[in-house]
Amino acid sequence: MVRDLKGEVVIITGGGRGIGAAAARALAGYGARVIVSARRQEDAQAVASSIVGGDVLAVGCDVSRCEDVARLVQNAESRFGPPTVLVNNAGVVAPIGRLDTLDPEAFAAAVRTTLVGAAFAAMAVLPAMVKAGRGRIINLSSGAAHRPMEGWSAYCAAKAGVAMLTRSIALEYGEQGIKAFGFAPGVVDTGMQAEIRASGINPVSRLPRESLASVDQPAKAIAFLCTAESDEYAGQEIDIRTDTFRAAAELPV
Repeated sequence: MVRDLKGEVVIITGGGRGIGAAAARALAGYGARVIVSARRQEDAQAVASSIVGGDVLAVGCDVSRCEDVARLVQNAESRFGPPTVLVNNAGVVAPIGRLDTLDPEAFAAAVRTTLVGAAFAAMAVLPAMVKAGRGRIINLSSGAAHRPMEGWSAYCAAKAGVAMLTRSIALEYGEQGIKAFGFAPGVVDTGMQAEIRASGINPVSRLPRESLASVDQPAKAIAFLCTAESDEYAGQEIDIRTDTFRAAAELPV
């Protein structure tokens, strides 16, 4: 099925590389107006410039700073109108190591980017979504949200918080037309996975690169979550490796 996302205004955080960049290209290809956000303006601009023929805006934004997030949403509204979809993709796996070896400030910064940043972005887009009576918030989740992994205490704790954030949004705003999803993309060949391999900690670091999934699969799944066809999954944590979801999103089973 060729998806039609014309009329959707989509903010993607962490859009400068990996899954975020692939999602930006996919959603723009389906007709959405896309705001690519990355910590570094030049990274966001590089992705936006690679999208030919789409309505795309690049915005530098540190999601751990609420004032940056407010400016991101203001820029989106000024260019394209109120956002109808938020893809909370920004997140970091570092610091990696056993808890007593970690820099406390690095731990706090990781949680602030991955969890607090997702909350800041949701807070910023919700008023307009509620006013419109519709909206979608897609939070990038992980198996690490539900299962501890050695060396990933900051990442696991932050993603567990994001999973509860998804459920909270669904509870508080579901009756007002807001659909919230937790989406675990599986083990994907991204820069984050390169960091994990370099650490040598826990079994995930020892997975051969050729076994990792392409970023194109989660990008296609995110496009599916932007449509009404995915409404049955609202309020849930979804794993891309689940056969029923893959079939619904038209991914290889």
